[in-house]
Amino acid sequence: MKKNLFFFFLSAAFYCSAQIKGVVTDIKNQPLSFVSIYLDKTVNGTTSNDNGVYELTIKEPGNYTLVFQMLGFKTKKKSITFSELPYYLNVTLEEESVSLSGISIFTSQNPANIIVSNAIANKEINTNKFANYTAKFYSRGLTRIKEAPEKFLGQSTGDFGGGLDTTRSGIIYLSETFSDISFQKKPKRFKEKIIASKVSGEDNGVSFNRAEDSNVDLYENSIAIFNDLVSPISSNAFGYYTYKLEGSFYDSNNRLINKIKVIPKRKNDRVFKGYIYIVEDDWAIYGCDLTTTGLQVNLPFVNSLGLKQGYAYSPIIEGWVLISQSITFDISIFGFKPRGKFSYVYSDYNFSPNFTESTFKNEVLTFEKNATKKDTIFWNTLRPVALTKEEVNDYKVKDSIKVVRKSKKYLDSLDAKNNLFNWFNPLLGYTYNNSYKNRALSYSGPLLGVSFNTVQGLNGSVGLSYFEELNKTGKWWRVSANVNYGFSERKLRPVISFSKKWNNISKPRLTISGGVTTAQFNGRNPIKKLDNLIRTLTRRLNYMKIYEKEFVRIDFSEEITNGIYLSSSLEYANRKPLFNTTNYSFARQSKNDPYTSNNPLEPKNFTSSVFTSHKIVTLNIGASFAFGQKYLSYPDRKVNVGNRKYPLLNLNFRKTFGAQNDEFNSDLITASLTQNLNTGNYGDFFYYLRAGVFFEKKNIAFMDNLQVKGNQMFIVTDGNRKNNFGLLEYYRFFSNNKYVEAHIEHNFKGALLAKLPVLSILNYHIITSAKTMYMSDTKQYSEVAIGLENIGFGKWRFLRIDYIKSFHDGIQNDGLLLGFNLTF
Repeated sequence: MKKNLFFFFLSAAFYCSAQIKGVVTDIKNQPLSFVSIYLDKTVNGTTSNDNGVYELTIKEPGNYTLVFQMLGFKTKKKSITFSELPYYLNVTLEEESVSLSGISIFTSQNPANIIVSNAIANKEINTNKFANYTAKFYSRGLTRIKEAPEKFLGQSTGDFGGGLDTTRSGIIYLSETFSDISFQKKPKRFKEKIIASKVSGEDNGVSFNRAEDSNVDLYENSIAIFNDLVSPISSNAFGYYTYKLEGSFYDSNNRLINKIKVIPKRKNDRVFKGYIYIVEDDWAIYGCDLTTTGLQVNLPFVNSLGLKQGYAYSPIIEGWVLISQSITFDISIFGFKPRGKFSYVYSDYNFSPNFTESTFKNEVLTFEKNATKKDTIFWNTLRPVALTKEEVNDYKVKDSIKVVRKSKKYLDSLDAKNNLFNWFNPLLGYTYNNSYKNRALSYSGPLLGVSFNTVQGLNGSVGLSYFEELNKTGKWWRVSANVNYGFSERKLRPVISFSKKWNNISKPRLTISGGVTTAQFNGRNPIKKLDNLIRTLTRRLNYMKIYEKEFVRIDFSEEITNGIYLSSSLEYANRKPLFNTTNYSFARQSKNDPYTSNNPLEPKNFTSSVFTSHKIVTLNIGASFAFGQKYLSYPDRKVNVGNRKYPLLNLNFRKTFGAQNDEFNSDLITASLTQNLNTGNYGDFFYYLRAGVFFEKKNIAFMDNLQVKGNQMFIVTDGNRKNNFGLLEYYRFFSNNKYVEAHIEHNFKGALLAKLPVLSILNYHIITSAKTMYMSDTKQYSEVAIGLENIGFGKWRFLRIDYIKSFHDGIQNDGLLLGFNLTF
């Protein structure tokens, strides 16, 4: 034991001392953050922290030349010789003076345009120099908040892990990640293995700092992490930016660096502003200092985003590679004002990796064993950027209270406060938590589930559920009971269910349910309850048609292997027709059309239904294929991230059997194919194809027919649009034989209107779409549409409007559709 302790302290002492340390300041003795410090003629180094402190780990004493590089300051080289570590070296940097005096211009053309054109023309050459590499990646995320609200929607917001002071300000998130990364340009592939990860005050230590998510490649035409902003050196950058040569300077190796001011042509475009630095003759990026706002990235709660990058010259590839990057953000949402910075360091590049066929697989992120359990000694040897005093204190404080906050005494005291019952709870709902045992008993109140239809009248639901988490890797079970009551119909409909999930890897899930409920005649549920309530009560437009079923059902789903999902269900149901029981509406019948019946095919038939009562068994077996699906392997879960290069295929077999009337028994196969394609600066393209065929044409129950999703609403949500028809009546077309439908849509995201002088300042996005449907025994129905998205004021742009024209059997109709897009 003593021997082990001896080697432990010996190694700790060595690692803590195997460093060059110091502070980087300006001539006014103010600390400089984000200074790149690296060994000359290499790309191995570190950056200074917010206090200007740096620590550069080296293997042994000797002779070294250190390079101190920061945009806006003169690069400085310091040659040092030492025999003992640690070695302390403080450095002062002088501001860089850029000048146009030494630049000869032999053309009337804007010199900045010439430089940027050369950078664009040489993108392929420059990126081919680091087409394949492995590297070390370090990231640190820090988020602060100022005067955090004590409550949100009446609920306490807590103390954010113990990081707030008396003014409710302080660090609310601090994390670090150290990884090995591998990159291949063609075909583009990326892999990351996290060696160490930690989050202040957290046990699992899994941070948000993924290397691939953090990759901001200005050589690409659009920047995905910034919501596809146009790069300043995009192939079509001159359509979005103007450029000004601020001046030039020579770096420490006598290379001429051009400082280019990046100026948006239109402030509402998806663009940056700031500076980009281009190396003369190489036409490579030397660095950037860019900003943007929520208006540009279409995120209204974002006040500002900032991007800084530093590159270094590698003699090995005779090219410039990224060595440091920072992303800053400033957000305001619902009274919360977080702001922070994510810092990144790239080092130890190997530009001649031995990649094989097995190097890159669909698993793009893995964790080394115990990566989230590394101790302080390990981090002190690994961390390339020194912690600030504030960060050190945050780790100490939150790690010390972490143990306390896991104790039964603390969790019980927290529950005692949060479990208090108030007079809103009977209407809105209530949850009683036992945090120590990971259990919860919940009651859902009737107010949030209030609805209205002409069958039930005003109706609402109350529910009770019990949930228990069995471990931290996704195993849990839940039992619930829900009762719906229709006041006009005067009928209760109870439903009970039991669900269990086993893990977060393949996510096997079993649900057993039963009771009495109502269902739409179109099982694809084209009408939302809230939409139906509003139209029914304000305009007497009762579009939703429903029937009743008494049922027992079992569902099971699982991802059996990466990208292949199986789902199945077996249901026994006693289906019964329903009829209108109320004529109530806010809208006067004298000024509006009367309610239609609950018969979807005969609006004026109030006495008979579209089907007769029957009992039937329905079996569904489905499979989904996410081709080329990428995924992340966390210590406790698998996260699928998809692959936009390939479509998603869904197949389903449905068999209905056991009905006394054999005409109701049927076999059906359906298939769908969907994909979202990013076309860079030219927007997003979407398509959805669906088809179905019955084995035999029979006179089946109406709800078992193949149906499309129509729309008769003037106002819709964006999610209710892409695979819906815009002007098609809900129950106009159905088939007991075969059908096919197709939807395509392209959102140009400003690529068209940005080029028009007057309309460009509005920052609207043109969207075009086409839809068609064919069913046996009917003629083709089609729609084309053109619309405008991103309508609004300032950063708040949630509106979309479409003009639609439909075609069927020689008849044409048209109409407008207004939508709200509340997704970010």
